[in-house]
Amino acid sequence: MKSPLAVLLLTVATLATAALSPLWLRLHKDGLHDPANPGLAQLQEPAEALEPLPRDTAGNLVNWVRAIDGGAIAPRTNLLPETVVRLRDDELIIARYGSMPAVKFPHRQHTLWLDCSNCHEHLFKSRAGANRFSMMAILNGEQCGVCHGAVAFPLTECRRCHSVPNELLRRQAAATAATAAASSSVPARSASGAAAVATTAASGALR
Repeated sequence: MKSPLAVLLLTVATLATAALSPLWLRLHKDGLHDPANPGLAQLQEPAEALEPLPRDTAGNLVNWVRAIDGGAIAPRTNLLPETVVRLRDDELIIARYGSMPAVKFPHRQHTLWLDCSNCHEHLFKSRAGANRFSMMAILNGEQCGVCHGAVAFPLTECRRCHSVPNELLRRQAAATAATAAASSSVPARSASGAAAVATTAASGALR
């Protein structure tokens, strides 16, 4: 016979579990776990673990990057002390000037979770222009699709990747070209001026 304290604790636990958000299926209803397995009661319900984390609109409904940035979770950077942790903070713009907006790939959000070897060199070559991206391949679970749609947000969230308007890229490219053209003429005048000064100085020294 259970003690009154044990009954109370069991009741509280049952009520707490019942109050969990319906956003996540209970383990015995998820189609993955055997409801008849007595060990199921030892596992944590998804809602209990995920409810306190920042909400998202797709996948498992957790914004994992915000969870890290906000300090809600602190995943281990390495298991072995000798592992070198490499965190990159640059962004790449790929798939420019297509029918969709260009893709902005943020290295930081990926290297917070993954070592470079997870993607390079077997999925992507770490050299500009060496990769040919294909939406068909991604939808078939290759390239970005190895993670997205499996353990990262799904491929239905197009605008999360295709986020840079092509017109913006065209304006930036035109501005960069204009700046480069303007600056390229300045050194030529400066160089000729410097040569003239040097010639004058040399002539004065000879006198």
